Amino acid sequence: MGSSPAPFSDIGKRAKDLLTKDYNFDQKFTLSVVGSTGLGLTANGLKRDQIFVGDINTLYKSGNTTVDVKVDTYSNVSTKVTVSDILPSTKAVFSFRIPDHKSGKLDVQYLHPHAAFDSSIGLNPTPLLELSATIGSKDLSLGGEIGFDTASSLLTKYNAGISFNKPDFSAALLLTDKGQTLKASYIHAVDSCNGTAVAAELTHRFSTFENSFTLGSSHVIDPLTVVKTRFSDNGKAGVLWQREWRPKSLVTVSAEYDSKALNASPKIGLALALKP
Repeated sequence: MGSSPAPFSDIGKRAKDLLTKDYNFDQKFTLSVVGSTGLGLTANGLKRDQIFVGDINTLYKSGNTTVDVKVDTYSNVSTKVTVSDILPSTKAVFSFRIPDHKSGKLDVQYLHPHAAFDSSIGLNPTPLLELSATIGSKDLSLGGEIGFDTASSLLTKYNAGISFNKPDFSAALLLTDKGQTLKASYIHAVDSCNGTAVAAELTHRFSTFENSFTLGSSHVIDPLTVVKTRFSDNGKAGVLWQREWRPKSLVTVSAEYDSKALNASPKIGLALALKP
């Protein structure tokens, strides 16, 4: 299965991760504890302005089954049950939220040496149906996704994309928003010795003829420290510093300056992830 194409959701993911992953302009705290019996516990806290929200997540693994239960500040309970290899190369995911009795959903994922399929159906009288597929290999893949609302008999989305991947670079082209937006992304590992990489994403909206772009870079200062930068055509510039101060425990500081908002202070965020 090593030559299998990635799921459709992974098209353009490498560049998007460099440009957006771990950037955070709030105060965030995460504590994860993993036991030897397959039971894991994660507590998350987020302070945004004067509002604090949090959740507690419990993960239990046994054989090919994983049960994930999350309770948030507002007493919402989200449950996800994942069963791997229910059939050869097939994974099934059942999820629901309480008290939303219409939130039940079943996802089935199938991985073939030259194709990947993902289907989703809502478990209610008028479900939302979604289907995505990619064909090709881990180097070159072509895919699409579609969503259909049985209540309104309307298509909720239809997107298509193609990606070309190599160990040191990746390029992707995506047609999204029901054919209204074209996105092109590229990431290149400039220097594998010091972990320097650059990425760019360009977006064109056909309805407004608007173009936008974001440029970014990532540099490994030392084996425990990463610095990232990004700049967008809207005048926003961001920088991120992340350090693994103990094994699997990270401290991340992010900052963003908007050159078009002269009277606004730069946004600064702190994220602390502990994993004893």
